[in-house]
Amino acid sequence: MEVLLQLSAALIGGLLLSRLAKVLRLPAVTAYLVAGLLLGPYLLGSLGIPGFGFATLEDAAALDLFSQVALGFIAFTIGNEFRLEQLRSMGRQAITVGILQAVVTTIVVDIALLTLHFIRPELISVSSAITLGAIASATAPAATLMVVRQYKADGPMTKLLLLVVAIDDAVGLMLFSASFGVASALESGSVSMTTVLVEPVVEILLSLGLGVLAGVVLNWVEKYFHSRSKRLSISIAFVLLTVGLSMTEFTVGGIHCGFSLLLVCMMTGTLFCNICDFSEELMARVDSWTAPLFVLFFVLSGAELDLQILSNPLVLLVGIVYIIFRSAGKYVGAYGSCALTGCSESIKKHLGITLLPQAGVALGMALTAQALSDGAVVRNVVLFSVLVYELVGPALTKRSLIAAGEIQPEGKTSARRANKPPKPVNLG
Repeated sequence: MEVLLQLSAALIGGLLLSRLAKVLRLPAVTAYLVAGLLLGPYLLGSLGIPGFGFATLEDAAALDLFSQVALGFIAFTIGNEFRLEQLRSMGRQAITVGILQAVVTTIVVDIALLTLHFIRPELISVSSAITLGAIASATAPAATLMVVRQYKADGPMTKLLLLVVAIDDAVGLMLFSASFGVASALESGSVSMTTVLVEPVVEILLSLGLGVLAGVVLNWVEKYFHSRSKRLSISIAFVLLTVGLSMTEFTVGGIHCGFSLLLVCMMTGTLFCNICDFSEELMARVDSWTAPLFVLFFVLSGAELDLQILSNPLVLLVGIVYIIFRSAGKYVGAYGSCALTGCSESIKKHLGITLLPQAGVALGMALTAQALSDGAVVRNVVLFSVLVYELVGPALTKRSLIAAGEIQPEGKTSARRANKPPKPVNLG
């Protein structure tokens, strides 16, 4: 009963607050995150009313299964952007920008945090600085996708952005695995090439392979059904299946093998959308079904944000340095790579800002990094950055898409029609 009450409070609270956000011209994603903070253990949850909010961070974390499923559907939806015609026109640009902006961000944050270490060694170790640099490369696709959906953003920058955030996951995984392997070697005194090079490649290959298999099987199964509702049910079942399978971990010949949930579900969506002739209609139906799940995802994300970290001045100092230089790295990396690939001036100026949101992937990396001697610093800095980026990132993404001319802010959003500015009134 208490879980159902918590879920209903999360949905109703998030949706009610989104009306206020609309008045303030803020993205609905921001409202959902603030609703989570209000229902969390530091505000309404502290009242101890059963089912009304989350009394502890553990209560919110206990519903992580919903967040994992939501991430699966988000990745599946982003896979829809990797259609062959889209890749032919923007594939080279997306791959170049996706890789370079992530690498530049890692280098910039590494330099900043290593400099901080040499100035104040007690604040952060070399191993944690290197690890945080790699975590900085990760971009959260969920908030970006929700802003694009809410405002029906469309145009060359929006299309490039969705491709880049999808590629970013694989690049971030490689950078983190290599950096964390080096950081672990610095602390232990021995370098494991298996951890640094082999395991991240194996994880990416396994994830893409499982995604391809799931996409092929999903297309084959869908052909046996002609009812729209049954085809929708099969699609939902396959996303749930891929989310479940992506949680599998095993060891072969001393090599730890696992899957990236985002890569598996993204590849499933990519392959399915390119080989199924009715995929566009089906994806639209899946999108409408997942709306409440995405609200839950962001409200739960807000409820899990630990406000206690704001009381630690050392974490705030490292966190501020991390946020400033990560933001600079994303902007400079995106601007430079866009210039290199011949993107328009508008895309060069605004794409980097849309890559700032950071959440689930970074938190997962931070959880792994806790194995370091001062891994708690890494975790708290990432928690602080997620708190900042998730609250301001969606609004900045919206402003950038407006500045690029890909959102018409004067129009009224509707689930049934594209967002367009109102027709001028004839006063004559």
